[in-house]
Amino acid sequence: MTDSAVPALPTPPNASDQGPDPAGPPGTLWARMKADPQYAPEHLALEAVRRLGPEAQRWAERSRQEHPDLTADALAQQVVRRFTNHARLSGAVSGATGLPGAVVDVGVLAWTQARMVLHIAAAYGVDPTGPERATDLLVLQRVHKAAEAARLALGVAAGRERASRLFATSAGQPLTGVMLKLGVKLAQMAGVKAARRMAAKVIPGAAVVLGTWANSAATKDLAQRTTELYRGGS
Repeated sequence: MTDSAVPALPTPPNASDQGPDPAGPPGTLWARMKADPQYAPEHLALEAVRRLGPEAQRWAERSRQEHPDLTADALAQQVVRRFTNHARLSGAVSGATGLPGAVVDVGVLAWTQARMVLHIAAAYGVDPTGPERATDLLVLQRVHKAAEAARLALGVAAGRERASRLFATSAGQPLTGVMLKLGVKLAQMAGVKAARRMAAKVIPGAAVVLGTWANSAATKDLAQRTTELYRGGS
């Protein structure tokens, strides 16, 4: 998958009032994840904080300036509504089919969810650009059970970034094996049952129905965990 093969989600109505278009992972990130699929969630978390953290911070600052009477809870609720809707769309608009399409879908969903987590953090006054946010992402998205394990994995992934190349397979695995492994890891991060999600991509019509429902449910669950964490100023 090149940059042009990674679809961006459609801009929702009145998007100028909602922030930037919720595009999926950048092509450079796809390259790193495909080169190192075992650590795909860690690569995604690191890149999300780098790219999306400043965006979330700017949004929160602008929102507070324009609407000083809004509470942190109200701002967070706006975030949850916005990104739950984006997650729902991400399960319905991808035109890619088969295993590559399933990988794109779960990658876009994991990226959208990371964006939501960082915006919720910003809504509650927690720095979305702080390095600990990558740890939070991996624990909230249940890639790791504990923060210490997440930090260790992030350290490994950060040290391997330079080695990533598009379609690179350090173990000599065929591309199909790499894509399957990448899809499973991203599905784990996004909270989607990987087997069902990938099977749905090859059944006409099923991908839209299952994708829309699964994406929305997984994102709502993540939003609840995130709100509980950051409401206390963690």
